[in-house]
Amino acid sequence: MANSDQILSDSRWLPHALDPATGAITFIKLERERLSASRFLADVGGEEGRDVASVPLAEMAQAQIAQGPLHFIFHTAFCRSTLLARALEQPGISAGLSEPGIIASLVNAGPQAKPAIAPVMALLSRSWSEGEAVFVKPTNHANAIAPALMEAVPGAKAVVMTNPLPAFLAAVVRKGMLGRRWARQLYLEMMGYAGMDLGMDGREQFSMTDLQAGALAWFLNQRFMHGMASRFGDRVRTLDGDRFGEEPAETLAAIGAFTGVPITQQKAEAIASGPVFASDAKTGEDYATKAARDAKATSSAVVEDEIAKLEEWIAMIAGQAGLTVPIKQTLF
Repeated sequence: MANSDQILSDSRWLPHALDPATGAITFIKLERERLSASRFLADVGGEEGRDVASVPLAEMAQAQIAQGPLHFIFHTAFCRSTLLARALEQPGISAGLSEPGIIASLVNAGPQAKPAIAPVMALLSRSWSEGEAVFVKPTNHANAIAPALMEAVPGAKAVVMTNPLPAFLAAVVRKGMLGRRWARQLYLEMMGYAGMDLGMDGREQFSMTDLQAGALAWFLNQRFMHGMASRFGDRVRTLDGDRFGEEPAETLAAIGAFTGVPITQQKAEAIASGPVFASDAKTGEDYATKAARDAKATSSAVVEDEIAKLEEWIAMIAGQAGLTVPIKQTLF
């Protein structure tokens, strides 16, 4: 079994979970091939036969960790952020870490996790090969600590991804009952750390439809991300996920220019025409097949009418709040 120095110096030992009770970080060992094949790193920890180790946080805080360039992809869900993280997994150029379990663990630990944030970010920044940068895409449920992550890595840049409300709500509908339940949960979550007075009492909030709750959650996320962009200035660029879908090569080249990662236009075009874009980023299914099924699942006049009405409603709320939504793309 590797000792602490070996674990902390080797990027293949990925921090996976924080145990606040013991003050230790659990690591899992991940070869590069497995990283490239992973869609959500939080799921990797449950695989049988995986090498696992634990290092006390106090020991990590005293270690000299060789850090490399680290950048973030924050997102509002259902906007192709997983696809972007997979597209940025380019050995020799950059590593793309999609939803590492450790970040969700930091959120779940609450205030007790604060001392762990900087050491964990240092660990995630370790280059997978010489000269590589690292792009980390946290789960959208970690947006609450996005400012703390940016503060922990002063040199980091962040791409904030979002998309128009109709696309977001259509994704909720496609996921059926669980998607609608998720939308309500997201509303409660957003009100917890980025809420505002919406002029509704408890009864009115309870009476909302699932898609109403989801629309308000989307709006609160837009407002929060607008605040992120204002707070961190030139360190943040916003990206429309639908625009990324239409112009993948231009998006990748712009991210390279923004972060200083050497993604040339030629390289960006090669990635955009490669296998990553031929299959669904979350499931691996043929993209065209899944897109056709998704369109069929949301092709309901009743659903389309509700989404259109909600788009008008949210535009009114945003106008009263002095905000244009979705937030304007600034990446390119």
